[in-house]
Amino acid sequence: MVHQHGDHHDIPDRHRVHSHGAWLPADNRVHREWLGRHVDHVDRHGEQKLIPVLQEFKELIEGNSRIYMYFSEMWDEVPHKPPYNKDPTGGSQIRDYKHMLQVLNHVFGRAPEWTDAAASVGMVGVPMCAIFDYAMGTPSGHAAFLDPDVNRMLKKILNEWGQYLKSPASAEVLGDHKAGWFAEVGYKDLMEVANAPLKTSYKFEEMYKCDPTQKYYGYKSWDDFFTRHVHEEARPVASPDDDSVIANACESKVYNVSHDVKLRDKFWIKGQPYSILDMLANDPLAHQFAGGTIYQAFLSALSYHRWHAPVSGTVKRAFVQDGTYFSEPLFEAESDDGQFQIDTKGISVAQGYLTALATRAVFFIDADNPTIGLMAFIGVGMDEVSTCEITVKEGQHVKKGDAIGMFHFGGSSHCLIFRKGVKVEGFPNVGRQENVPVRSHLAVVKS
Repeated sequence: MVHQHGDHHDIPDRHRVHSHGAWLPADNRVHREWLGRHVDHVDRHGEQKLIPVLQEFKELIEGNSRIYMYFSEMWDEVPHKPPYNKDPTGGSQIRDYKHMLQVLNHVFGRAPEWTDAAASVGMVGVPMCAIFDYAMGTPSGHAAFLDPDVNRMLKKILNEWGQYLKSPASAEVLGDHKAGWFAEVGYKDLMEVANAPLKTSYKFEEMYKCDPTQKYYGYKSWDDFFTRHVHEEARPVASPDDDSVIANACESKVYNVSHDVKLRDKFWIKGQPYSILDMLANDPLAHQFAGGTIYQAFLSALSYHRWHAPVSGTVKRAFVQDGTYFSEPLFEAESDDGQFQIDTKGISVAQGYLTALATRAVFFIDADNPTIGLMAFIGVGMDEVSTCEITVKEGQHVKKGDAIGMFHFGGSSHCLIFRKGVKVEGFPNVGRQENVPVRSHLAVVKS
């Protein structure tokens, strides 16, 4: 079994959290220790001067009546009863937007690291999501994180954090100290996730391009490590001379396969049906995919984060569509006492919803195989993980398995879309525990 994020022991049900992609620890006591440590630091040291980009965020909140209302109300709308009267892990609650800004200010100059908790060791992969958490699922939080002005501000904040994650200082979390990614637990989890798909026993340097003789395996920053290259022999291309075989575009775990998808649908409702026009940013080419087939899979924090061409063909369109960063669908209900409840699973199960709203990279590829014709690939960012970089140009011919782009600072989800009438079969089963290896056999197109 592959263990991720401190899941190396028996976790009581009341402490176990399941989330697609495992971006937060399986044991919420790890999350509790992480957030509690930062909240306690802020509370002990009192109000500190905010870094410029967070000061700008504060001024946006306080200078816009609509946004001020959202960020004031979202904390009050978290129910004042268990489990909501504590943060999602049982620790101290973020109390209001000023407290939120102070905690963000404290964690801003840190890359994701492993946390030593009472029961085990784990990793908080999305620190901002861990801070916003339940507030994101309230009515005011839902409105706030859909707001265009808020999302423009969040993009500035994430870009600023991204600059830190590209700096040499961010590489300190890669060390072999207890909180390091190359420490015993971190290394073990990384390699179990990497080796599980093909049941191999590679060492890190055999799986990924690096220099094991250098500090941090030669990686100069957190982002340098997260966008690491895989050795081609560790992930061979499936049937490179057979254009009927679709290659897996991302190292990822199966989320869903859907057929006869509507051009437009209510992606925000509980079932999260796919809405092709929204997914493909209303591009004129999107209309060709009405009634088509969608395959979606998600990336874990420990996975490989570059994208590879699923077919050989010509890139017709490739662009990044700005979108939301922390929006989740509002699945609200009333409890027996009539009080508002929020969905505690949050954004982790909002994979379908994110395809239509999150910041994402959109590709249209005209496959060499005429049976496939035009197909689409979408790289979907989530939370902090919303920086999508495209590394090919429109009009460029790519071979199946070629690198076409990457997520920075992590990974989230991706989709392949095939037109109606394309008989694509044999997708891996939903519920498969291990990742489907990148560039491997994903499906077959029948003539």
